[in-house]
Amino acid sequence: MHPLTRPILPRALRSVALALALTACAGTQAAAAPLPPPAQDLPLAATHGRASLVLSGGCFWGVQAVFQHVRGVLSATSGYAGGSADTAHYETVSSGDTGHAESVQVVYDPAQITLGQLLRVFFAVAHDPTQRNRQEPDQGTQYRSAIWFGDAAQQRIAAAYIAQLDAAHVFGTPIATQLNPLPAFYPAEGYHQDYARLHPNDLYIVINDRPKVEHLREQFPQLYVEPR
Repeated sequence: MHPLTRPILPRALRSVALALALTACAGTQAAAAPLPPPAQDLPLAATHGRASLVLSGGCFWGVQAVFQHVRGVLSATSGYAGGSADTAHYETVSSGDTGHAESVQVVYDPAQITLGQLLRVFFAVAHDPTQRNRQEPDQGTQYRSAIWFGDAAQQRIAAAYIAQLDAAHVFGTPIATQLNPLPAFYPAEGYHQDYARLHPNDLYIVINDRPKVEHLREQFPQLYVEPR
């Protein structure tokens, strides 16, 4: 079996999983209307700098691809969060028993984009925040939706936005995204980095991840950029 097959299934079942992925994508929970901007946010910084936010939204290939196309994002790195250093390895995380979630560390310039704008993209196009312990064809706690806050401001703004969206019934069901302090972020293996860009014709990318980038372009044209 190829090490990058998703989900980890015998090769004979891969076509079945990918067919189910088509159905899953078609039935993914969507907002009833365009997501409103966060009522609470930080202002744009007066000077250029670097800040980071760690997000989990299913397979990190697609989440990384989305944020690589967001204006003001300096880098997006696939990795793991929620578990210990000794289990931060793909084959181990894939067991679903490590506490880790596949995650992406988004490093951005707070003078170009705000934390709230990043969260809006995360909830609107990067994943389905109403799914619990799964995304599209991938199932398990390693695919859960989570925001890993690094400070009190991130915690406050993320919690307020989740409450705002739920109160407005933007999605048909409550948001399942966890809000957790970030213990550590561990970059994933090199073959997972830039996977969507390097393998654009991979059927998993075509079905699950390319549409997310297209939705970003359609819903947030002012934020969309081509990666350098």
